[in-house]
Amino acid sequence: MDQIFAPWRIEWVERDDKNEGVECVFCEFPERGDDREHLVVARSDHAVVMLNNYPYNPGHAMVIPRKHTGDYGELNEEELLDHARMKQRTFDALEVAFAPDGFNAGLNLGGSAAGGSIDDHLHTHVVPRWGGDTNFMPVVGDTKVIVEALDDTYDRVHEAFAEQDGAEISESGAVEFSF
Repeated sequence: MDQIFAPWRIEWVERDDKNEGVECVFCEFPERGDDREHLVVARSDHAVVMLNNYPYNPGHAMVIPRKHTGDYGELNEEELLDHARMKQRTFDALEVAFAPDGFNAGLNLGGSAAGGSIDDHLHTHVVPRWGGDTNFMPVVGDTKVIVEALDDTYDRVHEAFAEQDGAEISESGAVEFSF
């Protein structure tokens, strides 16, 4: 049997608080004040950007409307535009941080059938992609190798957001935008 070592994951596995008592991580984590701990890298009036705890690739981010809804039709025009602008900012930040060959982006809608673990708060996944990032490991070994620790990814993405025009750093450490 082949072994893959990812020692940074032990913090996640052994954490005491496994989100007990949290109704929605997308609503509650951005409000807790420690953005780095909760992987919040950017925010605007109507959206937040968080790194994915279980990334497909380094830089895998989620653009999340602040409104708690699983129904895309419930977002008003201002919320839709803000969400779209934050997606643009996310593409730009990931381009600077990682220079990927491309991106996958998609909404998780329709509950658990859409494949996400959070089905009652819509969010857009933005995944940097590189030629050859799907290799024999997921195909033969049913294993995905993530080549960078989340802390390092956070630093790179946060810095790339902070360098954008109009970016301000909040007291909690997130990069903030006003549109």
